[in-house]
Amino acid sequence: MISLFLILFPMAAGMLHFFLKDGKTARSFALFSSLATLVIALLGLTVYSQPEQHSFSRPWLTILGSSFSLQADGMGKVLTLLNAVAYPLVILGTWQRVYAQPGRFFGLMLLAQAGMMGVFLTTDALLFYFFWELALIPMYFLASQWGGERRIPVTFKFFIYTFAGSVLMLAGLLYLQTQTADHSFSMAAFHKLKLHSATQLKLFWLFFVAFAIKMPVFPFHTWQPDTYEQAPAATTMILSGVMVKMGLLGLARWLMPVLPVASYQWGDVVMSLSVIGIIYASLIAIRQDDLKRLVAYSSIAHIGLMSAALFAENLSATQGVMIQMFNHGINIIGLWILIDIIERRYGTRKISELGGIARQAPVLAVFFVVIALANIALPLTNAFPGEFLMFNGILGAKSKYYILFVILAGLGIILAAVYTLNMIRRCFYGEPGTLSAAGGDLQAHEKWVLGIIVGLILWMGIYPQSLLGLSEGFSLQWLERIDISYLFRK
Repeated sequence: MISLFLILFPMAAGMLHFFLKDGKTARSFALFSSLATLVIALLGLTVYSQPEQHSFSRPWLTILGSSFSLQADGMGKVLTLLNAVAYPLVILGTWQRVYAQPGRFFGLMLLAQAGMMGVFLTTDALLFYFFWELALIPMYFLASQWGGERRIPVTFKFFIYTFAGSVLMLAGLLYLQTQTADHSFSMAAFHKLKLHSATQLKLFWLFFVAFAIKMPVFPFHTWQPDTYEQAPAATTMILSGVMVKMGLLGLARWLMPVLPVASYQWGDVVMSLSVIGIIYASLIAIRQDDLKRLVAYSSIAHIGLMSAALFAENLSATQGVMIQMFNHGINIIGLWILIDIIERRYGTRKISELGGIARQAPVLAVFFVVIALANIALPLTNAFPGEFLMFNGILGAKSKYYILFVILAGLGIILAAVYTLNMIRRCFYGEPGTLSAAGGDLQAHEKWVLGIIVGLILWMGIYPQSLLGLSEGFSLQWLERIDISYLFRK
């Protein structure tokens, strides 16, 4: 029942928010609701950790062979934990933001959380599609109603991209359902399918495009920087910290185990696109003057590495992806909170208009440096174990181009250090600019939320086994499902 509560609680809280008019009440209730969801997630990992306590199944649309089935596997536990941790951090980190119609704003945010919980937990393909759309629709309204000056065309582009991907995915799911023995949408029935390799090769792109748009992976990324720039700060944090993981989960749970031959055959193509995206996004990030756009492009590079590692198809790379999904979410949310603080303090996000912030706000500078360096996988920070495992896995990939992939992805790390260190130098050191001299240091609640993020960064950097142990069982089972070595045996 824990899985069901993780969906129902934020959904009910989100619907109740639509009746709240006062901004302080809506914000406080949103924080309380997100903390309650976090408590449920933590109870599911500790007190109620047995598999049967994470399962739920009831008839839903039986005429279509669909059931309301939930199950928290290792990957689901990692991602629901990320989702539960992210929301209190985002709400606290943006506490001083004032929204028109705050009840609706926080209501939509919590409905998106419920949708993402459903995506991470469902084991029924039709239900997966339902929650996929439930998570995306609130984001359309959040970006279009509370976004920046260019929010309408940007949100329309976001809608077109994601809607096109959803239609392709739905077509693929409907076809797979017709091929199952009992015409079922269950994940177990999908995993039992033995489709002809030619059929798999065609179906692969219906699913991959949908998931690649969501992550996003080059060349399906062009909606992302504009959306992150124009969306309200809290929405951007959830989009980049949590929602992009829906695409990675789609690859791991619904694409590669169901179409293992196609995943193997197209693996080099996907890894090539992912590595191109790493270099491309990193080079563009170097040229950015807007902090939001710089971090947006850096996120594309990090997701590209996770995508490449997933198609390496070995335990090291898979485990690296599992913990990096969580760690990337924590780091990127931390960066967005810092950028939001800078924008509110100094009235700008432009690097060229900042400088010398460390003199006026030394505590802000310390937090920014730690979180920014964690984002580029400095040893003893949380991203280091994940990236090390992923590079080790790519080095052991079956692809004949693995050396080239490792070299190019490694170049991405160098480029990430270039734009990150340059950002730190230009924003926080040197002579203070006119705008920088007017700002102050962090307030108490900002220190608390950033302190929690830094604590998570150090904890996961020093003791990554706390997450690796959570996902190891899933990774081993997943590798068995996608194994096609039997095809090559004589």
